[in-house]
Amino acid sequence: MNYKKLFLIIGAPGSGKTTDAELIAKHNENITHYSTGDMLREEVASNSKRGKEINKYISKGEIVPINIVIETIINAIKASSTDNIIIDGYPRSIEQMVELDKYLQENKDIELVNVIEVTVSEETARERVLGRSRGEDDNNEVFNNRMKVYTEPLHQIRDFYTKKGILQVISGERSIEEIVFEMENFILSKI
Repeated sequence: MNYKKLFLIIGAPGSGKTTDAELIAKHNENITHYSTGDMLREEVASNSKRGKEINKYISKGEIVPINIVIETIINAIKASSTDNIIIDGYPRSIEQMVELDKYLQENKDIELVNVIEVTVSEETARERVLGRSRGEDDNNEVFNNRMKVYTEPLHQIRDFYTKKGILQVISGERSIEEIVFEMENFILSKI
């Protein structure tokens, strides 16, 4: 079993975290990117029993239960063809953070190298999300809900990873190129 290095990218809806991670993985064949949202949406699209369960939560902008998310993530990491993994959109709650930490302490086959937070103002986030309309979830009310879900646990999540010495904050208020350049160099310096 290969030893995997994991990077988590967190950021508000519209912070660009998925695009950043996708581009970095595209530039580097030794890095695999997974978006928690995409992993869950793929499961929904497959119409599996788990997918139907997940959809009940996603369609309301609510958080998918922890055991489903952790299982989905760990399976993806283990199945990955590379040893360096970037996952964006995780953790989204204290519970998700604690559960992943528990898993990582019990299983030494995955090392969480860094948590990268992409920061943007709420104005920027709203403008980007409502401007891109991906589906029915992209209206103001759902945006407000997603934003609230994101910001409520943020302080504790930051604290937790800061104490571990692995939080890296990057400004998302710039061009994609600038953000990707900074994030990519940072990740490459760690692998």
